[in-house]
Amino acid sequence: MIKEVIVTTSNADGTTHIAPMGIREEADLIIIAPFRPSATLDNIQRNKTAVINYIDDVRIFAGCLTGRNKWPLLPTEKIKEHRLATALSHAELQLQRSYDDELRPRFYCQAIHEKIHKPFRGFNRAQAAVLETAILVSRLPMLADEKIDQEIAYLTIAVDKTAGENEKIAWGWLMDKIREYRLETRKDKMA
Repeated sequence: MIKEVIVTTSNADGTTHIAPMGIREEADLIIIAPFRPSATLDNIQRNKTAVINYIDDVRIFAGCLTGRNKWPLLPTEKIKEHRLATALSHAELQLQRSYDDELRPRFYCQAIHEKIHKPFRGFNRAQAAVLETAILVSRLPMLADEKIDQEIAYLTIAVDKTAGENEKIAWGWLMDKIREYRLETRKDKMA
């Protein structure tokens, strides 16, 4: 099973890198497998730590994919990292071992501290639709226009029926990103 979360890690300059990512669990370890190249990969290799942020604000997923990656942070308790201030809960991770791979190395991490900050009140369908669209946006170069259009048409139904303000904002950012991508692609084809 893959869980969609936000991973925070420390850059070499001390700033925090915020990235949406799917993680897996195996036994008592959390597996983070960032694509190569990526700041998350570099940061975990250098620092041997990371933070998993469990959130329900889909704006953060959409924001990370659309250049909006400044979100309020708080220091963690057991490792030298930061977590999202709006996280429902977080887990502070220490790297135990890694498996190198040409495309996607895997980091096996132990949660050394976990904390719940707010209750989880459940998801609405629009949140799930925004999350699926964020994943779609992360893969735009791999998908045909027809596939993108089909997915958006289906996911729009959930957004139209169940979105709150945060979901509408996130959806708008993602739709803008898809339009920008298509304009750039058309310009490249015409050049």
